[in-house]
Amino acid sequence: MAKLEKASSAQGLGDEAFMSVADLKAYVAEVESAKASQSYGAIERAEKAKKEMIDKLMQWVEITPERVQGFLNRVKAAALRGETEMMVLRFPSELCTDKGRALNNAEPGWPETLVGQPRQFYEIWKERLEPAGYRLKAMIVEWPNGFPGDVGMFVAWR
Repeated sequence: MAKLEKASSAQGLGDEAFMSVADLKAYVAEVESAKASQSYGAIERAEKAKKEMIDKLMQWVEITPERVQGFLNRVKAAALRGETEMMVLRFPSELCTDKGRALNNAEPGWPETLVGQPRQFYEIWKERLEPAGYRLKAMIVEWPNGFPGDVGMFVAWR
């Protein structure tokens, strides 16, 4: 009887604890599929958020005294920390008509490719901040998969 119990418990162990190569492959495929599905969902959510951000950044904003004061406070705080520049705007390169190509290559007319709030900020800088001695730097700050991603616009002083 001991032999029979051993045999049936080994067979039971084989049924519960071990899986065939085909079962293992099916399990791995299922897990990978679940991961891909989650990744796809995350990518979809990220793309949706990016589109919403672009839509929002396409709209110009009202420049109120409160906004101006907030900007000046940020500049002063950065200067007190010993910094000589501050990022004032980060946006997807899709807000450049050429997706950031001219900006990345520092072509003289790169500001003409800006649209929406980035264009608005450039015009404010040109009209008010440049005459006050502030410089403007713009560069690609993120390179997903080797392509231009986000652009950073910086105000600099010395």
